[in-house]
Amino acid sequence: MYKTFSSIFITIILFTYNQSKGQESRIIDKVVAVVGNQVILKSEVEEQFLQYQARGLSSSENQKCEIFEQLLFQKLLVVQAKIDSIEVSEKQVSAEIDGRLNTFIEQIGSKEKLEEYFGKSLLEIKEDFKPIVEEQIISQKMQAEITKDVKITPSDVKKFFQEIPIDSLPLIDAQFEIAQIVKKPKISEEEQKSTKDRLNALRDRIVNGESFKTLAVLYSDDKSSAKNGGELGYVNKSDFVTEFSNAAFDLEENELSEIVETEFGFHIIQLIGRKGDKINVRHILLVPNMSSVDKYKAKTELDSITRLIRLDSLKFEEAAIKFSDDEDTRNNGGLLINPYTRTSKFKIKEIEPSTNYALRDLKVGQISPPFESSTRSASSEFKIIYLKSKSESHTVNMKDDYQLIQDMAEADKKEKKIAEWVKETQKETYIKLEDDYKNCEFNFPGWIK
Repeated sequence: MYKTFSSIFITIILFTYNQSKGQESRIIDKVVAVVGNQVILKSEVEEQFLQYQARGLSSSENQKCEIFEQLLFQKLLVVQAKIDSIEVSEKQVSAEIDGRLNTFIEQIGSKEKLEEYFGKSLLEIKEDFKPIVEEQIISQKMQAEITKDVKITPSDVKKFFQEIPIDSLPLIDAQFEIAQIVKKPKISEEEQKSTKDRLNALRDRIVNGESFKTLAVLYSDDKSSAKNGGELGYVNKSDFVTEFSNAAFDLEENELSEIVETEFGFHIIQLIGRKGDKINVRHILLVPNMSSVDKYKAKTELDSITRLIRLDSLKFEEAAIKFSDDEDTRNNGGLLINPYTRTSKFKIKEIEPSTNYALRDLKVGQISPPFESSTRSASSEFKIIYLKSKSESHTVNMKDDYQLIQDMAEADKKEKKIAEWVKETQKETYIKLEDDYKNCEFNFPGWIK
């Protein structure tokens, strides 16, 4: 049960409010449960149930009961967390939202597709998620506090594995460890100057009375905000890259910035308003064009690095530290970290398409030829990859998968600890359920008093 409840926090993060106003009109809201000083609304259960249906998942009435119990469990954790003075910072919440949304953007294909799915800008989605994610992080911290003393020994691991029925042993997908060296084409000074000249011309037009919003719609390369006249909505300083934040938060109301350079290109920014620590701005982004010459230079540089490695003149890890332009992997010898698991292991479906394609003919220890890949700022970069290790698909066993089995044994022990905690805490906490849900077959009957 602990595993079920834990996973739901990740599963429902993007599915906790309606996709459309049509759904809202069908839900008549009321309080269906009280846990301590926390309430659960009928809409919370119904919205998640509708999302399960929309995704083609099980949508029986029993599913509603499962969703309802998951919410009860989360509220119980929050109540105890408040008693124990467990808190989270706004920075933690913002970083968690960014991480999760980046993962979902990779899954859905692009930031624009995610915005289209929700009918909102990315910054508006972030704002909607803040209270949801804050509660989830508090819940997770409370679970960690409950299970902090759980220890696992080698004998525990062996006993756990021996108790798994042979026909229930999981099949492990093939997994890959990959390192990379990245070269980002350098935009020519002429192109950068040309882009800044065009942006300065737009700035002059705004200073002389033309509408910022109209010019953003017509010329901004940030298409998601361009349709809103360049407006980004009320956000915190941590929601932007550093250069953009520093410039935007220094502006007075209606003031227009000079040109600001970020990894995405060149911007001009206008402050619309402030609310406490948040600001609302509009911007125009122009992205310099990358020439074929710029791309050729980057690819040629990678060709030279590849030759050095293949001639054993340089180790791949050393080359990554010395030459790679990717800050996230460079200091780790180029090793990629899986955003889904936070480990260096990737299943084939978790690898982005261009890297996946380059990987298809590689054997362990081999290096790919240079290939082109897109970045989150929609520009191009070139990379080579090194297949560090590969494990074939197999049934889990103690020899090859000890760490995985250890993790499973530890999770099982934590699950039991959580179950004990829930049963005891239910007795000490005020819990009231509406009659609609009293016929549910709960994993923990103590919800009904």
